[in-house]
Amino acid sequence: MKFCSSPILLSAACYLVVALMSLSSCQSNSEETNATNLSKEEAPSSPYAMEFTTEQQNEREAKWAEEGARRIELSNGYSVFTQTFGENPDVCILTLHGGPAATHEYLLSLAYDLPTDHGYEVVMYDQLGSFFSDQPTEDIWNIDRWVEEVEEVRKALGYDASNFYLLGNSWGGILALEYALKYPEHLNGLIVCNMVSSIPEYAAYNREVLRPQMRSSLVDSLNAYEDAGDFQNEIYLDLVQREFYNKHICRLSEWPEEVEVSFSRLNYPLYDLMQGPSEFKVGGRLIDWDITNRLSEIATPTLMVGATHDTMDPQAMKRQAGLVQDGQSLTCELGSHLCMWDDRVVFMQGVAAFIDGVELR
Repeated sequence: MKFCSSPILLSAACYLVVALMSLSSCQSNSEETNATNLSKEEAPSSPYAMEFTTEQQNEREAKWAEEGARRIELSNGYSVFTQTFGENPDVCILTLHGGPAATHEYLLSLAYDLPTDHGYEVVMYDQLGSFFSDQPTEDIWNIDRWVEEVEEVRKALGYDASNFYLLGNSWGGILALEYALKYPEHLNGLIVCNMVSSIPEYAAYNREVLRPQMRSSLVDSLNAYEDAGDFQNEIYLDLVQREFYNKHICRLSEWPEEVEVSFSRLNYPLYDLMQGPSEFKVGGRLIDWDITNRLSEIATPTLMVGATHDTMDPQAMKRQAGLVQDGQSLTCELGSHLCMWDDRVVFMQGVAAFIDGVELR
């Protein structure tokens, strides 16, 4: 995979929610070429539909041809990319990436470890609007529709309450929680990673806890760029990368290629629409999302995964485990938003222990 031309691999914004974020240079590639990926011929252009160079389209098609890959056609006529790793009819884990509009690639540590070490079946999946899936041109971007998309993918995979585990990170955690509220009858287990149940709470933790930990001169600089709306300024991006993402998104001295590549392929306009322009200026259509008072409705066995250095409050993740009817919590003490990489052993062992416990019931 290839990185964006910019030396700042910032598009790691929280998917983020959210880990997850923007690289203007990646978007410039889109503007230079004609769309080749729309599933509907001669579809009108859309600010939220990625356009691909010939090289990028070749990358997409190569991915579609890989072992275990499958494109699932949805009822709206668009298709999404999935790829299955391992085979186990009893434990089937569907992963939901962050963003919105990152890719499955930053979650590939799950596909590397869980099938090999624990014998589980793991499905990677790019949601609509993400790099390896189709690019709708109409405005269909809301949580309810994404939940229905997950349900259609579940049906196509043939999973049910006897074997279906849903694992979501960041924005994927939002989607997993919303799915559990609407379709609990299809779930055997729910795993919410690095996502609190309230966007206002997430924004407040960033504003009141994480940002004050920074030196005052840095905060003044960030405020100046943000007040000017200059979120794509390379100096601003470099500051956020060095001073925030390297501490709270992924703490490894060298980020895994899978992470860098995934964030370089972020569909930033769609991310911005839903999440807002940056980690420090949460906005967009998710700005008021809060289901804390509905967590008590979730009876599915649930694991809430947090991390000490996360962008999400690890204490809030623990509290959430007590608010659902059958919850457990896992804290990755050395980890951050991508604790499946920077506290990998603890993360994988904790997820496996949860699943094995559910299977023994």
